Amino acid sequence: MSGSTIQSRGDLIDYLDAAMALEHATIPPYLTAYYSIDSTTNSDAAHIIRVVAVEEMLHLTLAANVLNAVGGSPDLTRPGFVPRYPARLPDGEDDFTVDLRSFSPEAVQTFCDIERPGKAPAGGSRLVRSDPGKPMLAASPTADGMHFYSIGEFYAEIIEGLERLAATDPGLFCGDASRQVGPEYFYSGGGAIIPVHDLDTARQALQFIADQGEGSHSGLYDAAGELAHYYRFRQLQLGRYYQPGDHEDLPSGPRLDIAWDKVLTVKTSAKLADYPAGSELAAAAEAFNADYGTFLALLTKAFNGEPDALQEAVWHMFRLRDGFNRLMRNPLPGSGGLNAAPTFEVTVPAVVMS
Repeated sequence: MSGSTIQSRGDLIDYLDAAMALEHATIPPYLTAYYSIDSTTNSDAAHIIRVVAVEEMLHLTLAANVLNAVGGSPDLTRPGFVPRYPARLPDGEDDFTVDLRSFSPEAVQTFCDIERPGKAPAGGSRLVRSDPGKPMLAASPTADGMHFYSIGEFYAEIIEGLERLAATDPGLFCGDASRQVGPEYFYSGGGAIIPVHDLDTARQALQFIADQGEGSHSGLYDAAGELAHYYRFRQLQLGRYYQPGDHEDLPSGPRLDIAWDKVLTVKTSAKLADYPAGSELAAAAEAFNADYGTFLALLTKAFNGEPDALQEAVWHMFRLRDGFNRLMRNPLPGSGGLNAAPTFEVTVPAVVMS
C-alpha cells in the first residue's frame, strides 16, 4: 500500500492517540520484570530496566504534548488504552508477543524485540497486512487491517503526515499552550520534555522518541549522546557495558553480571481468572488494577492542564511496588510452583479535574 494514511487533523489525532497507547504498553512488561528481581541482587539489570521505564514516561509525555498542540485531548482512561497481554508488536513482516513475565533471558529478548531498529526494505512497504482477529499495537488507525513494518516506521508515518498537514493548514497547531507539560515538571537523565507549539518542536519530540529506542537508525547513541534503549538491553544479553566507539555486538566496558536464578518466578501474563474466586490473591490483584487505574488517571490530569500531577504520577508508578510484592511473593495455587503477579486488567476511574 502506498500513499499517506494521514489525510486530516482527525487522522493525525488518531495516530497520536495510538502512539500514546504504544508508549504506555511497554511500561507494564518493564515494571513486571523490574519488581521480580530480588532487591539484594542484579542491581545493574534493575537499574537499566528502571531507567528505561522512566524514559518511557518521557516518551508518553512528549506524545501527549504533540497531541495537545494539534487540538487533541489525551485520555489514558479510555477503554482499550491498556492492552490485554500478551500483546502483539510488529517485527518486519512478522510479529512477536509481549508478555508480562519475570526478569529472564526471554524477557530481555522481548525487550530487545520491542526496541529493535527496523526500516522497511523498500518504498511502499511501510505497511503490512495484519492477521485478522489479532489486534496489533502500531496498527494504522486509518487503514483497516494494516500495521506498520516496525515501530520506527510507525513514527516515520506520523512525522511525514504532520509535515504534509502543516504545509497546507496554517492553523494545525491550534492547541491550548497551557496544556503543554514543560521540562520543569519532569526530570529524566535521558532527555528533557519538549513543549510543542509548531512543526519544528513537534518533529523534534517525535524524532526523539524514535531515536531513543523505538526503531531508529541513529546507532548506539541518540542525538543527546544517551545509549538507545535497544542497546541498553543488549548489554544484559552480552554481559558488558558499551563504551563510545564500540561495535554494536562488541561492548568493551565493565562486566555486567546477572544472576538469572535470583528472581521471583511468576505466572506469565496472569489473568484475574487464574486466581481463586474470593481469595486474598484475587483481592490483591483487583486492588493492584485499581491502583494502576489511579496512576493512569493522574497522567490524564497531567496532560489536560494540570502538569503538577505528572510528578505525582511518576511517584505513584514506583509506589506500585507494594502491590507487586503482595502478589509476586505468594504462590499461585495450581500453577506448578509459580507465584502470582499483577494482571493489568484495568478499569480506570473517572478523571476529576480540580
